[in-house]
Amino acid sequence: MDYLWTPWRFAYITGADRAVGCVFCEMAARQDDRANLIIHRGQHCFIVLNRFPYTSGHAMVVPYVHLDEFQKLSPEAAAEMFVLCQRLEGALRKLYAPDGINMGMNIGKAAGAGIASHLHMHMLPRWIADANFMSVIAETRVLPEDLETTYERLKEHF
Repeated sequence: MDYLWTPWRFAYITGADRAVGCVFCEMAARQDDRANLIIHRGQHCFIVLNRFPYTSGHAMVVPYVHLDEFQKLSPEAAAEMFVLCQRLEGALRKLYAPDGINMGMNIGKAAGAGIASHLHMHMLPRWIADANFMSVIAETRVLPEDLETTYERLKEHF
């Protein structure tokens, strides 16, 4: 039997790393962007890598304000969110040459939001046939790039 070790996922699976407060609010308040995987800070939103990515390059655009519905977001913050999504899409296309990009929000727990209390937009590159045996049958993701490398590559574009 083969083993694929992903020790960084243990905290996520067990919930050991879940803070009492909002993870997005807490990371935005901290000054160490590298440690928090924050790629870019705008006036109303920031771009951060997903710590538990679906694919290499999986990032999120997150407003600073703690809101659970898109309709509650100010027009200025909503506009910046989409401008940052455009910039992030360009960087992902240039760096990863994907066949497509998933972009979306899961608003509310019933919609699949892992962090339902704080709105965020996911953006991740996708490739034809990237849902292979490992992800479909073994329910395991194989990522060819570590988060530090992804951070460095995307940070250069912002």
